[in-house]
Amino acid sequence: MTLSVSIRHPLAHFALDLAFDAGPGVTAIFGRSGAGKTTLVNAVAGMLRPAEGRIELNGEVLSEGRHFVPPHKRRIGYVFQDGRLFPHLTVRQNLLYGRWFSGGGADVGRIVDMLGLAPLMDRRPARLSGGEKQRVAIGRALLCAPRLLLLDEPLAALDTARKAEILPYLERLHEEGLPILYVSHSVAEVMRLAARVILLDAGRIVGSGAPADLLSDPASGLSGSESGALIPAHVAAREADGLARFDTAAGPVFLPTDQPVGAAAVIRIHAQDVMIALFPPAGISALNVLPAVVEQTIPRGHETLVRLRLGPEALLARITTRSAAALGLAPGLTCHAILKTVAIADYSVSEGVTTGVFSERSR
Repeated sequence: MTLSVSIRHPLAHFALDLAFDAGPGVTAIFGRSGAGKTTLVNAVAGMLRPAEGRIELNGEVLSEGRHFVPPHKRRIGYVFQDGRLFPHLTVRQNLLYGRWFSGGGADVGRIVDMLGLAPLMDRRPARLSGGEKQRVAIGRALLCAPRLLLLDEPLAALDTARKAEILPYLERLHEEGLPILYVSHSVAEVMRLAARVILLDAGRIVGSGAPADLLSDPASGLSGSESGALIPAHVAAREADGLARFDTAAGPVFLPTDQPVGAAAVIRIHAQDVMIALFPPAGISALNVLPAVVEQTIPRGHETLVRLRLGPEALLARITTRSAAALGLAPGLTCHAILKTVAIADYSVSEGVTTGVFSERSR
């Protein structure tokens, strides 16, 4: 199953002008508020008719010129921020409403089991938490037997606890084998769920690729608080002082965690939390210092983004342009990356990983 989009549509302050293909699995549409994300998915859903271009799903043209397939004939599931369940119907009745669009052939039991809805079937939406409502909305969309699933910031209205509740269920959506467009401006959600990220800014695609590659790409346009690195790791040993040694392809990283030896995780390092030294530092509190090679530098006014290569892994550092000049940073220069703050990402590659942040700033 493949979605192909190539459209142009004028908006108030810019024109949506983009082209991409999306196959099975989660493709995240990422960008700041007002970047054109919801307009894009509305065009795919048929709720907006693009001024120009073509939208094609599994070889069927949905929109091109005068040809326009209306929303109810597209077989596309759409989950909004607020779920939009029918308040007068029970969870079971909401799900069966979705199943009706599939001609009655969708397997309700399988979807109920996948999303953990069995205890909720006789409740009405007023008696559901925000996370439970979104799980029901996703189940109803899946029971329509869609060829494509659109999720427009489905966690935006939820608090941290409800997000943590529903994320494991969203991770299971890849089992459906559908193309899924997941709209978000949350780095954590995108990095946990998506196989591919499309970065939008003012209606245009300014970056795309695997989440880890985009996060560490200085040309991606991500802010310093968003950019950085995702490094796969596993707990290799427990040190005598209680710290765990995480082995990575870039070298060992030491963190406090309750994870057992052998557990897998993803370590997230923000660009703003990386310092660079030309020689191995001495007499500092930071425990995590990794050898690196400068791969690319991009000056941005008083700041410079530096992409570092640590073996097979990439790391991004955000430092002042004055510091970059003083160190003589240039591609090929060997150096050391000092990690001031490191976190075990809450979108870990393994289930049940406890989030932990270890600040190594001087105390």
